[in-house]
Amino acid sequence: MFRWQLAMMVVNPDSDFNGGYFKAEMTFPNDYPYSPPKFRFLRPIWHPNIYPDGQLCISILHQAGEDLMSGEDAGERWSPLQGAESVLRSILLLLDDPEINSPANVDASVMYRDKKADYQQKAREAVEASKKDIPEGFTVPTSFEPEVAPKIEYDDDFYAPSEDEEWFTSSPHLPTIPELSREAHHENVDRRDGGCRAERDGDHVSSQ
Repeated sequence: MFRWQLAMMVVNPDSDFNGGYFKAEMTFPNDYPYSPPKFRFLRPIWHPNIYPDGQLCISILHQAGEDLMSGEDAGERWSPLQGAESVLRSILLLLDDPEINSPANVDASVMYRDKKADYQQKAREAVEASKKDIPEGFTVPTSFEPEVAPKIEYDDDFYAPSEDEEWFTSSPHLPTIPELSREAHHENVDRRDGGCRAERDGDHVSSQ
């Protein structure tokens, strides 16, 4: 059995749980992915689909196949094609949009339906309690947008040539690039002409 310790961070500004840092535990059975993992929040959350012990009532965590009693379609339940990312996304969506017709917490479901302001107050209390679990030095993101990388300021002096480089480029004892090219060109010509003359001289000697 494999177990994850994780935290669900809610950054949706329209969510009643926006700003929350909810620590959770995800347990994978030995026959995963043929059986779904189990998930539970480690702090109590007042929510229609969360049990008092932190476990969830959510279709994607129910065993694969149809269940005539619950009325869930097989496509809504667990499948070996699902993964941990699909589960976590579904849980975040459930926090924002509870399913009050099949609640795990009936009182929370009724409050969400009839006394929305009271429910939102409960949600804010859960968010504030969750912030006690934020690791020291960690900043909870406030949006889905990735942070812009800081602009690197380059020092102009870094690209300025040093005294040695200035001497090398301006020294009168060193040939310039055109001079080097001309010398290389003459050297190639002389080498080619010398080889031809050697062959002609050899032929001349042998003809004598």
